Amino acid sequence: MNKHEQWHLTAEAAELYERYVVRYILGPWAPLLVDAARVTAGERVLDVACGTGLVARMAAQRAGPSGRVVGLDLNPGMIAVAQSLPAPAGAPIEWLVRSALDLRLEDASFDVVLCQQGLQFFPDKAQALREMRRVLVHSGRLALSVWNNVGLYNTAVAEALVRFVGEESAVRFCASRQAPAREELERLAKEAGFSEVAVRVERIDVHLPSLDQFTLHHLAATPIAPVVAAAAAETRKKIGASVAKQLQSYADGDGVTYPEETHVLTAQVR
Repeated sequence: MNKHEQWHLTAEAAELYERYVVRYILGPWAPLLVDAARVTAGERVLDVACGTGLVARMAAQRAGPSGRVVGLDLNPGMIAVAQSLPAPAGAPIEWLVRSALDLRLEDASFDVVLCQQGLQFFPDKAQALREMRRVLVHSGRLALSVWNNVGLYNTAVAEALVRFVGEESAVRFCASRQAPAREELERLAKEAGFSEVAVRVERIDVHLPSLDQFTLHHLAATPIAPVVAAAAAETRKKIGASVAKQLQSYADGDGVTYPEETHVLTAQVR
């Protein structure tokens, strides 16, 4: 995938994204990000690149009825799924199809900006961070996360794709893991005007169900879904089996549990 290419999904893929990627891969990290931002009752929260809205819904619960939450994503399919899900108790959520590079929101209109695993997709990361700072009030807070490495599972999937589908598909699949390193994250945030910038590595154990099936469901929720779907049934079966074999040392009975790492950046407006 070209680094400037947007990670668009079809409506069907967005639904699968919520069912598999959000539930198993991103979901375990969401509370950590909201905790890092210290979201409290009555605050106005913006979730940039909100996807199907997991972090926004969690922030709405923390902000409570007196708060306000906006979830924003460039992908209409993601926003459609977010709008279709039950609204949580707490702050009302407004869903917007917008670019992170042009939020089209008022200056100093939010107390907190969140962004889970989105920054790596933005074609102009510096501009996105400037926009995040612009919409934050004085003493406003930013919390964002990007992966620290490709990871065990994604590496195994990429190797299977190279073997059975093609190298280009493997590169596109791993695009979400091509994220700025700690030093670049710090530099980007400081140059955007943020203060008290801190980046730390967080680690958790992630559980995935049986990989021979999960891998194919996951791939169906990515931009390479058409390529994988066009492959022969036997080829798709080999992809799942290959991933399961590569991660067999992490098997825990009904799937695998393996360690994962992400960078979490926090910063303030002073």
